[in-house]
Amino acid sequence: MSAETTLKDLPKVDSVLKEQLEGFSQDKLKKTDTAEKTSLPTKEDVAAEKQSQALFNAVEGFDASSLKHTDTKEKVILPAKEDIERERTHQSIFQGVTDFDKASMRHAETQEKIALPAKEDIETEKTHQSLFQGVTGFDKSQMRHTETEEKVALPAKEDIDAEKGQQALCQGIEKFDPSALKKTETTEKNILPTKEVIEAEKKA
Repeated sequence: MSAETTLKDLPKVDSVLKEQLEGFSQDKLKKTDTAEKTSLPTKEDVAAEKQSQALFNAVEGFDASSLKHTDTKEKVILPAKEDIERERTHQSIFQGVTDFDKASMRHAETQEKIALPAKEDIETEKTHQSLFQGVTGFDKSQMRHTETEEKVALPAKEDIDAEKGQQALCQGIEKFDPSALKKTETTEKNILPTKEVIEAEKKA
């Protein structure tokens, strides 16, 4: 700031802020202890680090003199009998194609045959053509205006009574209480034939 700046040109501070700054006391501050936290590695991290370090040490301290000398053996696999026969067949076919003598071929004339449609096909095509022309050349001005009437067909009295009877029957079956049934004993009766029936059976 220039030394020639007058007091009236200095920036003015708000009166409320000025009072707060002048009345500020460090005794009003609360004491706070700073806690330093050290994040220790987990058990899994330590085990992984040990394993990685052991592997690294094993690679660095590897003794190449403990290796044994090995001779590489190259094995030649001979083809089987079936492979040889297949190869001979392919070779003979290839030679037959490459050594083929075109002079032994006979000249042939190509004849183009035009198959005319049958009478039935012509009639079918004419029918399709006339139908197509009738659809494409249809004059819409000849059509008359038509109002569409929606009719709601109410059920007859007999149908309503039949539906009510069906619903009552379904409700009676669904709400039927088996406990209301009476216990019944079944009696089996053996009816013996009469004298007349026996005589008629004998005569037959």
